Amino acid sequence: MARPRRTRAEETSADEAKRMQRARRFLGVFRLLIAALEIVALIGNFQYVLGFRLFATANFFSYFTVQSAFAAVATLAIAAAFALFAPRDPEWLGVLRTMVTVYVLISGIVFAVIVAQASTRDYRMEVPWSDTVLHFVVPALALTAWTVDAVMAVNPRVPWSTVGWVLVFPSIWLVYTLFRGADVGWYPYFFLDEAQVGGAVGVALYCLLVLVIFVTLTAGLVGLNRALWRRARARPAPLPETTDRQAPRVESPALRR
Repeated sequence: MARPRRTRAEETSADEAKRMQRARRFLGVFRLLIAALEIVALIGNFQYVLGFRLFATANFFSYFTVQSAFAAVATLAIAAAFALFAPRDPEWLGVLRTMVTVYVLISGIVFAVIVAQASTRDYRMEVPWSDTVLHFVVPALALTAWTVDAVMAVNPRVPWSTVGWVLVFPSIWLVYTLFRGADVGWYPYFFLDEAQVGGAVGVALYCLLVLVIFVTLTAGLVGLNRALWRRARARPAPLPETTDRQAPRVESPALRR
């Protein structure tokens, strides 16, 4: 028995599904490549700091940049698996990826501020290739991969509750860093050291500024995701199957006489 022939609309839908599957596979590979680049940069940065005489391994792993980089590697690996083997990402993964993207972006922003401050205070600060990759290259690539999700509009929209969830990890990290810094006399960033920013009030003001950056950046990304998602979903669907029938001719009134 012959199989029924698919309509043009069904063929268009099948072709669109195949294109989306290929796009998600490409996205999965892209996510894996970013994770691999992040690992290379982490290894290179660790080898770089080993050259300092007063280097402490615990200090290296206490940096927010390093911890967010490890989180990014794990998240990108999970996201790559979903992109390669599932038709869409779960909603929780969109929330997690948004938070981690914010973390790596803010790591780059803070690092850029520190480098700029070094130049204004007349002291030299080296920026090895590993720091460049960690703070600038990977955040740009992670943001690109994150944006593709909204453009494709396959995954669920990122919920506004992400703006609150994004503060959980930085809050825990801040408490740990302040207690550890008071105990060992070392802080990963200058603005957490009371001696460098005029006491506890200075630390509080800097933390409030960073808090505003976290909330603003996360809200901006969530809003962008939802706007791109709506725009992609609003694109007109392919027209259903049509025929080449011509419109009936209208006879001239003169011919009816």
